[in-house]
Amino acid sequence: MLMPKRVKRRRVFRGRMKGKAHRGNTVTYGEFGLVSTEPAWVTSNQIEAARIALTRYTKRGGQVWIKIFPDKPVTEKPAETRMGSGKGSPEYWVAVVKPDRVMFEIAGVPETDAREALRLASHKLPVKCKIVAKADARESAKEAAASQSGGGSE
Repeated sequence: MLMPKRVKRRRVFRGRMKGKAHRGNTVTYGEFGLVSTEPAWVTSNQIEAARIALTRYTKRGGQVWIKIFPDKPVTEKPAETRMGSGKGSPEYWVAVVKPDRVMFEIAGVPETDAREALRLASHKLPVKCKIVAKADARESAKEAAASQSGGGSE
């Protein structure tokens, strides 16, 4: 499973998943990408399951990039424990995924195989996903930037 080698703090606040992803929202390495359309915590087990689904379907052909990393510890208190007595111990690690975040990329396989592999991987994840090609992602990023800067022709 993926997890950091060491962290600054053992237990962290839960935080918020407000807004869209400003970084990691373009397909940079591969030809096709799996993009999140809603916010969620993706656990290291789910990332690993999706990776296995991708590599199994492509029969270890092509190349896969995992663009999210679970660096947030989630704590849990034991069952049937009374309130108080501090925060629980870290149980698992999650990656905070916001909408428009590219989670996986794939290259070196035909388009039909890439799309099917990414579809199978999306079933392992707790978020709704869409599959984008490198060209599509670049165009949509330009449109989003233009709409935010107010450079539209109105």
